[in-house]
Amino acid sequence: MQASETKLKQVMADVFGVPAESITDNASVDTIEKWDSLNHMKLVLVLEAEFGVTLSGAQSVEILSYPLIKSVLAEHRVICG
Repeated sequence: MQASETKLKQVMADVFGVPAESITDNASVDTIEKWDSLNHMKLVLVLEAEFGVTLSGAQSVEILSYPLIKSVLAEHRVICG
């Protein structure tokens, strides 16, 4: 696993208050209990700060799972998709 993926998993774990090991390809708004609208906005802000990117409104709305977040970060060339 690349360092950027490890960083992403840790960011998500910190935002949602879950162990980093629980962030898998199945991690999504449907599988993480604390993934509510407030924590989603916190996730967007932390991702932008940690990875030095600015997410568009559309990207901010579409990142509803670990694979989708990886895909968006790949578009910004900060993680391999």
